[in-house]
Amino acid sequence: MSGPYDLAIVGASWGGLHALTALVRALPEDFALPLAIIQHRSRDAGALLGELLQDHTSHPVREAEDKEPFCPGCIYVAPPDYHLLIERDHFGLSLEEAVRYSRPSIDVAFASAAETCGARVVGVVLTGANADGAEGLQRIIARGGLGFIQRPDEAECPIMPEAAIKASPKASVLSIAEIASRLASLKAALTSATPNAS
Repeated sequence: MSGPYDLAIVGASWGGLHALTALVRALPEDFALPLAIIQHRSRDAGALLGELLQDHTSHPVREAEDKEPFCPGCIYVAPPDYHLLIERDHFGLSLEEAVRYSRPSIDVAFASAAETCGARVVGVVLTGANADGAEGLQRIIARGGLGFIQRPDEAECPIMPEAAIKASPKASVLSIAEIASRLASLKAALTSATPNAS
């Protein structure tokens, strides 16, 4: 695989908590990519998702803030009711209209990452009950980035992975364990900063 990569973005919807928990639990201690998570949830969901994921990983987990720089090995969760945008070396937050009834939208995050990072981004589509992420993953792959999709037969809800496979047949279709292994094998562009839990 080419590289290095600026970050990986993971999109999940129905059944996402179980899939995301398995994914972060499988990441090794030396995992160096910044990892952004877009999980469909209600606008008043609060910070519970990040807290639950933190229980399963030693990597810092926190909600992404506007203008926050990427940090190697950190896991960022898109805050509820905001679109997460990927800028040159930091996150942006947007209150633009929901897409497919979702804010945050996986497609919005993937599309902004494809535009900004080109071949230096990895898009991951996990379980879900709609097609969010399919178009965005297609754009990431078209710009030379990598695409990983959870195996539909492993997903709690296969609709979202199936839509992504249809849109991006060149993407790798993998189990959660295989996705974690592939992510861990990638060279990170950012390696000088030290992750912190603040």
